[in-house]
Amino acid sequence: MYTLRIESIAVLANLMRKICVVVTARPSYSRIKTALEAIVEHPDLELQLVLAASMLLDFYGQPEKYVERDGFKINARVYNLLEGENLTTSAKSTGLALQELATVFDNHKPDVVVTIADRFETIATSIAAAYMNIPLAHVQGGEVTGSIDEKVRHANTKLADIHLVSGEKAAERVIKMGERPDRVFVTGCPSIDLAARIDYGDHLDFDPYTRYGGVGAGTVDPQQDYIVVMQHPVTTSYQTARVDITVTLEAIRDLNMPVFWFWPNMDAGSDGTSKGIRAFREKEIHSLDHFHFYKNFAPEDFLKLIYHSRCLVGNSSVGIRECSYLGIPVVNIGDRQRGRDRGRNVIDVPQERTAIREATKKQVVNGRYPSDPIYGNGDAGKRIADVLATCDLSIEKQLTY
Repeated sequence: MYTLRIESIAVLANLMRKICVVVTARPSYSRIKTALEAIVEHPDLELQLVLAASMLLDFYGQPEKYVERDGFKINARVYNLLEGENLTTSAKSTGLALQELATVFDNHKPDVVVTIADRFETIATSIAAAYMNIPLAHVQGGEVTGSIDEKVRHANTKLADIHLVSGEKAAERVIKMGERPDRVFVTGCPSIDLAARIDYGDHLDFDPYTRYGGVGAGTVDPQQDYIVVMQHPVTTSYQTARVDITVTLEAIRDLNMPVFWFWPNMDAGSDGTSKGIRAFREKEIHSLDHFHFYKNFAPEDFLKLIYHSRCLVGNSSVGIRECSYLGIPVVNIGDRQRGRDRGRNVIDVPQERTAIREATKKQVVNGRYPSDPIYGNGDAGKRIADVLATCDLSIEKQLTY
């Protein structure tokens, strides 16, 4: 009886699809977290979780610790990030990831590999899976933005066999790229699941200083009006990153309003952005007692922070995606999110001091907007897991247009 039971368990395990999800950066974790939960809970799926690049580094707030805190088993870690934050190190970091991920996939033998969105290093996941004849699922294809993200996203789409897109417009674009309509699934964005399920309350329910520390000359009272800033470099013009961030710092300082400011993502130019923040902070220390700077928050805490803010300023996709759903006023700076579908909550401005300052003033006065659920309604994670459990896993592709 005991032997039979062991054999039955073994047979059942063999029938479960092994889904290998590669997460390479802190925003990608919030973009996939509810799908990871749904995969773990699905009776026909087994999660293989791989963390790589900035997910493993303290410089970016060590997002790995939030993954572990959430109870996920990490099957492999890939250390591939070269210091330098320029175009050359981005290319070399991607090459290292390609080599290491090929070994990871060979060791774990997944049935499906999942790559997320459009960060530069995600192309390594796609190439390794495609070259190894492993069905590739791509989350958040078919969207339009600026920078290198545009090229990487669509390259991932062409390498992928299964397309898990956030909305109908994205689905239409993927199909126009020659992908089979029966392999394109509108699931919504898992980050909206997080935004939808949080109990925000009437005020922030944690102390950012106690929980996350951060640095800054002064403290910001989270029970008073404040704004949040998150600005990343634009990789196609990364040489101006330090100048760009200085302009934004000057504009926000002019407002004389409490600020929670977050460090940039790992992109070409992020070193310039970081140096610009440090230099400005040291030079203007006496005029920045209303600023506080952070590397990273847990996804739920970050959403709570921006929910209770008067405005989000910068060029992060969170302003376009989660903030549209939550109705949070956003000032979107520059071209990094150019072309992305956006809600009524967004004001687009150039990288110019007066424009940033005046738009932020306007958004603070305006207050919360109606919700625009253009990236989903809160059930994307479950939809993604259901698709991965039942979809065709063939890897043969041919243009259909």
